[in-house]
Amino acid sequence: MPVSVDWNDLLHTFEFASLGQPHEHEAVLCRKTGKFFWLTDVEEDVEAWPDDADDEEKYLAIPHKKQLDLGKPLVLEFARQFLPGQFNEVRQMFDRRGAYARFNDLLRRNNAVDRWYDFENKATEAALREWCALHEIMIEVGDNATPELNRP
Repeated sequence: MPVSVDWNDLLHTFEFASLGQPHEHEAVLCRKTGKFFWLTDVEEDVEAWPDDADDEEKYLAIPHKKQLDLGKPLVLEFARQFLPGQFNEVRQMFDRRGAYARFNDLLRRNNAVDRWYDFENKATEAALREWCALHEIMIEVGDNATPELNRP
């Protein structure tokens, strides 16, 4: 049976689950109610994590962006399309630690920051919609809601 979720709630939960490395922050969706639960040591006001959150029939784990190929593969695709002359430089950046800081510097030098965020937002929306379709999740967008990702 499909469950319905608010797009902005899904997006915020996905961003939370994607903070840091995979499994550093966790979130699940209750398949029955459409309610999200977050697991964090930082926030005390977050609703209690369900004891049976690992029951895949009741709960669906929200993926980390890397699980949807929205990390390094997305950066390389962006460089391939929009910075072809610097593709090898970008590829080499991501072979070492601190890659995103160097990538952001490269984006600034090339006046490509807005283009990157637009590209990343569209890819993230497409990946999340595909993930929802795969798991029979219906997306609701409120009247005033704009499906837009937060920028750092």
